[in-house]
Amino acid sequence: MEHGHPIVTFLGIDFNLSTVMMSTIAALIAFLIARAGAKAVTEGAPSGMQNVMEYIIEFIRNTIASTMSLKQGERYIGLGFTIVMYIFISNMLGLPFAIVADTAIGGEHTLWWKSPTADPHVTLTLSVAIIILTQIFGIKEHGVGGFLGSYLKPQAWMLPLNIIEQIANTLTLGLRLFGNIYAGEVLLTLLAAAVYAGVFGAVGAALPMLVWQAFSIFVGVIQTFVFLILTMVYISHRVSHDH
Repeated sequence: MEHGHPIVTFLGIDFNLSTVMMSTIAALIAFLIARAGAKAVTEGAPSGMQNVMEYIIEFIRNTIASTMSLKQGERYIGLGFTIVMYIFISNMLGLPFAIVADTAIGGEHTLWWKSPTADPHVTLTLSVAIIILTQIFGIKEHGVGGFLGSYLKPQAWMLPLNIIEQIANTLTLGLRLFGNIYAGEVLLTLLAAAVYAGVFGAVGAALPMLVWQAFSIFVGVIQTFVFLILTMVYISHRVSHDH
């Protein structure tokens, strides 16, 4: 089914209202879950939300430990937690269903409910933010001189290649996440369109849709982990004293 996007222009800049709305919803859900976990903390045996939060934090701590020393990586647990919560929730939002409405914005059929990470603007913005953060962490760890000097290693002629590497890291980090989530939603949309083909189409599409939704959940989890571990690898490269 063809559909448009709710695009509005403000000060000469186009904004996709669906992306803005879904990104806000994902951030709000992540905040509410984190707050519920914090309120559930007790001095006794952990249970419920506290168990969930502790499991996530322990998973992040182990992931960071695989890329750098645990002592050095403790400061990045908060960043890792934010990445996992926001990206995982964003990946999951478009799986159960999509909301398409007839509006005057962006076309006759306008897609409103989707995964924000199915939009390259979101994923590339996330990757740009991560790469900028890695540079900031590198400056804080080594100072401006040491940070700039890291781009001249192992040889001064490597400077252009090291700069290209940062650009490539930005593109691959964002486009990998976008491509996997977008592809999953496109196939789900095609399967859902079979419902309009009649009873036989609906019955024939039911099982593949359930299987693909389960697979998409798996892909969403994997892509969250990949984004997290690559982020920590990039940070490790910038703060390590071996680079």
